[in-house]
Amino acid sequence: MGLISTAQPYFPNSNLPPCEGPKLYTNRPKKAQVKQFLQQQQMKGTGLSASSSPMGAQSSPPPPPQPKESFVRRYKFMWPLLLTVNLAVGAYIFMRTRKKDTGIEEEVAAAVVTTPVSTTAASTAPAPVIEKPIPSPPIMAPVKLPDPIPENQQREIFKWLLEEKRKVKPNNPEEKKRIDEEKAILKQFIRATSIPTF
Repeated sequence: MGLISTAQPYFPNSNLPPCEGPKLYTNRPKKAQVKQFLQQQQMKGTGLSASSSPMGAQSSPPPPPQPKESFVRRYKFMWPLLLTVNLAVGAYIFMRTRKKDTGIEEEVAAAVVTTPVSTTAASTAPAPVIEKPIPSPPIMAPVKLPDPIPENQQREIFKWLLEEKRKVKPNNPEEKKRIDEEKAILKQFIRATSIPTF
């Protein structure tokens, strides 16, 4: 009549009697307790087999499981590869910086080297010196200054800045002090008869 079924659930691998449902562990056993229980079960199993067979007294306990290999041993083929790559990257960086340094030294040496004067007449012919022309810095056009802003427009800008400073909400006392100082400077510029040019 109802939705609740009184039929027993089917659990093919459980050792529970048919009248009981599955139980949850309220107090789960510790690992040490489980190991102790398993050892007791093994002792009972080996005791029965030893008493039932005459050869049981000579049997040895099962070999212990193999310990898990360490990370280093599992990936031993990766270490030479890792070291080689690390060495290659280090050599690349070292040679790159050294190449930059030698390029700078060559430019300086070429600028300093002049034709040598022979001090003895019996000396061998001097080695030819290759002089590199010193690159001249690019000529830059003079910077044009913009037209100065008229005083009345500057006053309007200072007033606008003062309004914006008043709208700012400071987060801490140091910021409030800094904003107050900036507002005082702006007020001085607004009240002044002449505004300094920037």
